[in-house]
Amino acid sequence: MTTSPLFYQAGPAMPEVSHGQGVFLWDTRGKEYLDGCSGAISCNLGHGRQDIRDAMTAQLDRVAFTYRTQFENAPAMALGNALVEMTEGALKKVFFVSSGSEAVESALKLARQYFTTRGEPQRRHFVSLRPSYHGSTLGALGVTGYQPLEAPFADITSGSLKVPGPDFYRRPEADRETHVRRVLDETRERIETAGGDTVIAIVVEPVGGASTGARLVDRAYLKGLRALCDEFGCLLIFDEVLCGVGRTGRWFAYQHWGVVPDLLTTAKGLGAGYYPVGALLCREDIVETVMAGGGFQHGHTYAGNPLACATGLAAVEAIRREGLLDNVNARGRQLQRGLEALKARHDWIGDVRGLGLLWGMELVMDPVGKTPFPADANLFARVTALAKEEGLLIYPRRTLDGRAGDHFLVSPPFTIDEDETVLLLERLGRALDRLDREVASLRDAHATPPAHGITG
Repeated sequence: MTTSPLFYQAGPAMPEVSHGQGVFLWDTRGKEYLDGCSGAISCNLGHGRQDIRDAMTAQLDRVAFTYRTQFENAPAMALGNALVEMTEGALKKVFFVSSGSEAVESALKLARQYFTTRGEPQRRHFVSLRPSYHGSTLGALGVTGYQPLEAPFADITSGSLKVPGPDFYRRPEADRETHVRRVLDETRERIETAGGDTVIAIVVEPVGGASTGARLVDRAYLKGLRALCDEFGCLLIFDEVLCGVGRTGRWFAYQHWGVVPDLLTTAKGLGAGYYPVGALLCREDIVETVMAGGGFQHGHTYAGNPLACATGLAAVEAIRREGLLDNVNARGRQLQRGLEALKARHDWIGDVRGLGLLWGMELVMDPVGKTPFPADANLFARVTALAKEEGLLIYPRRTLDGRAGDHFLVSPPFTIDEDETVLLLERLGRALDRLDREVASLRDAHATPPAHGITG
């Protein structure tokens, strides 16, 4: 066996992919996998699409690359206009990048430059949630709240002010309203301690991704954040790298709650897995201020290149043409019912949460106390391995700041049909049934031993 020159994270050897079609992938040994997580929640239109291929090859026949300071290009203009339209005109300016981390870096830098241009250089802090995930480059990592990713680089990143976000599964309060009020009060206290006039922006995922397993916010929370930003004169940034471009059944997740940000990032599904493309969207006046001060001091070589934007435009047009947002909502309801049925079958599935085709399942040792399984059991990795053996790909992570807890995401392509959703649930069900035996052994091993003493 030839030793691979490639390295990523540590882990077991992986099969070599052969080809893909629709919601399925095959390895070189002929095994079929249903792509239940759209790769990294990015292959939103599935695999092997001729229309995307045609759009890419048509652009390749014209020109693959031009640099943004030398030429405008029609695909970038068209995709920019499409994104503005997707926000219903609320965010009128677009800056293209090649990844989610780049999109977040761009948002942080634009927000900072906006305030320095306005004569407010004392604004140097960002506020973000723990847990959260906003990217792996140093700036994006600074606003990320996921301890294993942060720890090796803590001394060389500018960390944000970390605050709790709403957790409607584990909340200690009796009702959601009290919980949200407490979380917002803690956020206010953190801002006031740092100094309200030192905060640049609050950064939040409207629907959590890998770090929280599709944890949701609500309208009251987002309205509370908007009010805090308006009060302290800072900006509101929504990170929709994972949950944007239709994943939750709306073009952008924030549209479920009607609270509009000042800046928004997106990537992943924008290129549908066919070519890297991401974007920063923002209010027009922010850009006008920065441009009047000499221009945005930032950029990437491949930003807005014709091939990337032609691919993204083809993906957006396919979602519109095929009415895929309707399918996301219909299949999302079907998936929710199926996941909740699996939860009813296994009491160690503590929570099922999500929107559209972005769903998370959290696993707990004790369903009453909601205590996590021992971290060294690595149940998040174990359930993923069992699902893969059953021919299903899911996306795992740890729930509690990356240090403990187990969850996985189920986020298939928008094109999945009713029968394929049934098949996904069947394969997941078999994996969970197999895991049930291992859970029983874990519980037995950690059971409290009976008390010994004299009775009678």
